[in-house]
Amino acid sequence: MILYRTTDGIFVEHDSKFYRVNAPSFDFLVAQDDLLGFLTSIVGGGNPAEPFDQKSLQAPIGNQEVWAAGVTYYRSRSARIEESKSAGGGDFYDRVYSAERPELFFKAVAHRVAGPNSPVRIRRDATWSVPEPELTLLVTPRGQIIGYTIGNDMSSRDIEGLNPLYLPQAKVYDQSCSLGPGILIQNEPLPSSTRISLDILRAGQSAFTATVTLTELKRSPATLVEYLFRDHSFPYGCLLLTGTGIVPPDSFTLRKADEIRISIDGIGTLVNTVA
Repeated sequence: MILYRTTDGIFVEHDSKFYRVNAPSFDFLVAQDDLLGFLTSIVGGGNPAEPFDQKSLQAPIGNQEVWAAGVTYYRSRSARIEESKSAGGGDFYDRVYSAERPELFFKAVAHRVAGPNSPVRIRRDATWSVPEPELTLLVTPRGQIIGYTIGNDMSSRDIEGLNPLYLPQAKVYDQSCSLGPGILIQNEPLPSSTRISLDILRAGQSAFTATVTLTELKRSPATLVEYLFRDHSFPYGCLLLTGTGIVPPDSFTLRKADEIRISIDGIGTLVNTVA
């Protein structure tokens, strides 16, 4: 089942049919002890609704904080080493990749998150910016993974490369994160064969494309959540981006009007344009 948040309410899709979810808020759903069971009862006892207008889609987030994990793929490790070596951080990210403790950082609150078909931004003071396509976890206030969506962790590589301490400036700004189009609700982990694909269109032509599978994710989603919930409370639950295994070449940087398309098997495609 896939859960969608729209300007006209919340819907769940099952077997290509849509059902309206009469819930007081998105936060109410995330707090359910058994969200899958709750939605199953709606599908089993309700009449299908008319499909909603895709233009009405919003980011699947309420009052949840958005966090992110870094250097969880070997490709990310290599890119971070290369971008920061002139600043003395050549082995900094290799240590993070090899360590038991993962890198976790705060990414966004709801008003900084772009939804499907909404603009994302690159920093005005950045010269080297890229999208980072990431599997994103929906986690309950009790630390239970109940769903999966697509996340785009927009990043200013030149700013982070100057000094690892600049990471918050490189990662956290308005519309530096997008989520959607919906959340795949299931209790089982995604198979390791799940593919994450990135396609960047420039003037209608593909400027960069790549695919990775979850087999290359070094740390399990459950491990990342366990570390995130150490000495942290999330009364509304949270969303956690799990890192990227796709990084465009050093010669590439995003431009205004580029279209970013991120697809994950079983979830769909998140589309955003650079403003």
